[in-house]
Amino acid sequence: MYDRIKGFRDFYPGEMGARRATIDTLEETASRYGFREIGTPALERAEMWTDKSGEDIVDELYAFEDQGGRHVTLTPELTPTVARMVVAKQQELSKPIKWFSTRPFWRYEQVQQGRQREFYQTNVDIFGSSEPEADAEILAWAADALTNLGLTEEHFEFRISHRDILGGVLETYDADVDVTEAIRAVDKSEKISQAEYHDLLVEAGLTYDQAAEFDDLIASGDLDAVEEFADTDRVTAAVENLQNVLAAAEDFGAREHCTISLETARGLDYYTGVVFECFDSTGEVSRSIFGGGRYDDLIEGFGGQPTPAVGVAPGLAPLSLLLQRAGVWPDEELVTEYYVLQVGDTRSEAARITRDLRDRGHVVETDVAGRSFGAQLDYADSINAGTVVIVGEQDLANDEVTIKDMESGDQFQVPIDEFPGDRDRPTYEDFA
Repeated sequence: MYDRIKGFRDFYPGEMGARRATIDTLEETASRYGFREIGTPALERAEMWTDKSGEDIVDELYAFEDQGGRHVTLTPELTPTVARMVVAKQQELSKPIKWFSTRPFWRYEQVQQGRQREFYQTNVDIFGSSEPEADAEILAWAADALTNLGLTEEHFEFRISHRDILGGVLETYDADVDVTEAIRAVDKSEKISQAEYHDLLVEAGLTYDQAAEFDDLIASGDLDAVEEFADTDRVTAAVENLQNVLAAAEDFGAREHCTISLETARGLDYYTGVVFECFDSTGEVSRSIFGGGRYDDLIEGFGGQPTPAVGVAPGLAPLSLLLQRAGVWPDEELVTEYYVLQVGDTRSEAARITRDLRDRGHVVETDVAGRSFGAQLDYADSINAGTVVIVGEQDLANDEVTIKDMESGDQFQVPIDEFPGDRDRPTYEDFA
């Protein structure tokens, strides 16, 4: 017997049905916004990640040398892939480019609740617009997708910030500050103690007094105080941009879900502007549900023309935790509208009825295992069939079939030429 590999999951029909319903809602909402679906490869050149983040990142990848001697990896995220795709056809694509996709990714990291080594995300991105409305549309899509899944403002919040506010404030200190490392420390601040956080800021170049001052200023979320403290064009422009995004989000119906949180930094270095993360409002799901933001320099970094970009990527595993906590995870119970039960040599007529019902768009099963009447009825019950259509030799001799309601157990004989007839979804109630 073979064991499943750690960090990878099996999904049986009930859970897979709930996952499919969730994915369908995310994608249908994206389609209504005009995002177009793309397909992307599972395997990419590892250099797409090592060139940007260094060779150390290989420890987090499923990377190997293929038979052609290429250093390749299973893709750990989508953003570099879509950046490559944009660069490849940049002159042909109408802008703004609005794409989405749902697919698996792979990272060799510690397995924990809501995080596996193989995980699924729905990525939604806009390329070619630097306007605040593009950021706001990403926020609006995320809010609409979550509310379409049954959540309300009581269940989730978007914590929103701006990378240039953090970077601009850090640059005002009279010290040799490694801004990138300091922002990474901010990104970790809610997961570690305050002392550990301050230690990381000191390692990045601040003094302990400056680290405490910076912590207090950022934690306040007071944009006026931050702008006054920094007194630089960079911070002033970033504050104005964040306020403009929030104003657009108000018009787009997403502002009620947004909270200014300057401690939200996003760990990936390619973020350049507004960033946000989605959290469970109650705190019961302790980790971020998903995040996103603006990455205006990435396309140029992949050899393309300067192209602003903004996106978001809900992960299905943490999102399912939120939906379950809120009590709106799709029902995992299997549902079958009809089971066509055969008794004796009735396959031809049973198959005709089965086809007619399927043509009407219903989930229909019939016997493919040569089982007895009782075994077929037990199976129909196990797949939660609502109606059983009994096609028996004796009934057919009388030009009838029997319709059985599985909930009540009641049944009724119906002329065969009346079933399914012109009814879209005929049941026992239509004939009794």
